[in-house]
Amino acid sequence: MTTAQLDDFTIPLDSEKAAKILESKRVIGGSRPSGFGLLPLKYQWAWDIYTDMRSNHWEPEDIPMQKDVEQWRSNEISDVERWIIKMGIGYFSAAEGIVGDNIIHVIRDQVTAPELELVFRRHAHEENIHADSLVYMVSSLGLNPHECEAIFEGVRTVQEKTDFVVSNSRSLRRDMDMSLTENKQALARNAFIFGQCMEGTQFYGLFGMILSLYRQNKFPGIGQMFRYTLRDESNHIELLRNLLMDLATENPEIWTDDFKEELRQTMAEAIKLEKNFIRDCLPVSAVGLNLEDFHQYIDYIADRRLESCGLAPLKGDIQNPFPWLAEMIDIKKEQNFFEGRVTEYQKSTALGNIDDDEL
Repeated sequence: MTTAQLDDFTIPLDSEKAAKILESKRVIGGSRPSGFGLLPLKYQWAWDIYTDMRSNHWEPEDIPMQKDVEQWRSNEISDVERWIIKMGIGYFSAAEGIVGDNIIHVIRDQVTAPELELVFRRHAHEENIHADSLVYMVSSLGLNPHECEAIFEGVRTVQEKTDFVVSNSRSLRRDMDMSLTENKQALARNAFIFGQCMEGTQFYGLFGMILSLYRQNKFPGIGQMFRYTLRDESNHIELLRNLLMDLATENPEIWTDDFKEELRQTMAEAIKLEKNFIRDCLPVSAVGLNLEDFHQYIDYIADRRLESCGLAPLKGDIQNPFPWLAEMIDIKKEQNFFEGRVTEYQKSTALGNIDDDEL
């Protein structure tokens, strides 16, 4: 085709139509454009978080487990420390799947803006990576996978934490008329439970325990994978927080005083379940921690989650008893983990950091 012939072709642009398409984007109940319709972006925060997620990509097999295996087989590791590792693997191997399943079958099914669908697909993918890392830990240490499953299924306080989130997710596996206020609130509640209560608070008991071992130069590979996982969780917490806030902004009828108080009491229940789990299942004194401080840490985390959503804290004026945990999670202060490997892992140069405000 010659240039002259090309002059006969034009791409019709309708600025008014384009503006209407952008305006029609909504968290829920928006029009779905033909094709993917990603651009122009309406929810810039979703794209920013997606970009950070992509830059932070990691693969479990790139983290060496030789030292962990040596320690596991040696006498330098106590039975209590082995219990902590087994508990961490057993709990998270199922919990990560529960989160990913909710993202796919509840959240992603309801959001209508393409950039939101994109970032939640990435969220689900990261849950798969976390599950992969746990399989890698099990196979490296030679653990019996059925024993890990038994921890998840047979420990009462673990089952109570699971029921807390699964019962909510299960109730939304249905066709929902999202024009109804009660259904909008149900979705908002789901985002709050999974983002702020589960990933944002109830994951932190075991995170703290395993990273305490890592701080003592025990299980460096496992500790590193949990640090990367926690960095990912920070993005997930912020992602679901933004979803909740924009859902409330676009549907102000859901954000009543009664509903806000309901969310606060939901967090109070999440805290109670996590403290029960820590008290009954985690031998905190074995890694040099104090049970009272650990409970205070959960209160501290929970209050920050509430305040980030514009909700009143449950305790208020509470300090972080584990400032070392913020430093340990801040990966940016380390030498690139993958430097010195024969084959450079390209994404390693993009390792991000967790803002201390997310801890």
